[in-house]
Amino acid sequence: MANVSGTASTEIDAPLDAVWTVVRDVEHWVEWQDTLGLLTPTARDGEDRVSECEVQIDAKVTKISMLLGCSYAPPAQMTFERTSGDLSSLQGSWRLEDLGEGRTRATYELEVNPGGVIGFLLNEERTEKLRALLVDARPGELKARVEGG
Repeated sequence: MANVSGTASTEIDAPLDAVWTVVRDVEHWVEWQDTLGLLTPTARDGEDRVSECEVQIDAKVTKISMLLGCSYAPPAQMTFERTSGDLSSLQGSWRLEDLGEGRTRATYELEVNPGGVIGFLLNEERTEKLRALLVDARPGELKARVEGG
C-alpha cells in the first residue's frame, strides 16, 4: 500500500494576514482547490471558523469522501485531520511565515494512508500523480487565490 505524502511551499506577494484570511476560510476552499468537489461545514468553533466538515476529493482513481476536523493557531498554522470516511488516515497543515516587506511563505503538508481498496489501486505512478495533485499544486493554488491570479 502506497502512502501519498509530502510538503510543498511557495512565496506569496501578500502580507501574512491576507494569506491567513484565505487559509482559515475553509468553507471557501472549493473555490480554489481543484481536487475538492464538495465541502460542507458540519460544526464551527467559538470564533465561527469551520471545526468540522464533510469533504469529497476527486483523486482521479476514485472519489474520496470523509469528515475532517480542523484546528487553528492564528495567524501561522491551520491543521486538518480525517476523523471518519474512506481513507485509513489523512493529516495535513498550512504553515505561514512572514518574510517581511509584504511577503509570506506558505507551506502545505499532507500525509495520507489510503488503506483498503484505494491503497490497493495505487501503484508508484499513480501515487506520484496524486502527490502532484494533492500536495504539489496546493501552494500555487493558494498563491493564485491570494494574489488574484
